Amino acid sequence: MSASLYQKIGGAAAVEAAVDLFYRKVLTDPHVMDFFASTDMDDQRAKQKSFLTMVFGGPHEYTGRDMRAAHAKLVEDGLNDSHFDRVAAHLQATLEELEVDEGSIAEVMAIAGGTRDDVLNR
Repeated sequence: MSASLYQKIGGAAAVEAAVDLFYRKVLTDPHVMDFFASTDMDDQRAKQKSFLTMVFGGPHEYTGRDMRAAHAKLVEDGLNDSHFDRVAAHLQATLEELEVDEGSIAEVMAIAGGTRDDVLNR
């Protein structure tokens, strides 16, 4: 049996490092940071770590809302494709900075791209 993406990228420690670095990038980006102005970031980081662990094939402990429900208010506030692309670019840059292999980055980005319509409530 082949290793899950979660195992290939380094498990819990890698997800933890990636989420923390990712949000440092997002929260300093003037094009998307306002969407997080009223967000409890400790809670957000915990949810994101749990969600990514699940979608990467790690232990399934995610109990948050589905993508549509979680982003509906943001879409009402103007969240669109340009914002999605910007956040996705931060995710890719984070993985590159953490020296994740290209194949795993491509796999992560395909998973992220597959959430676009749900995140944007289309």
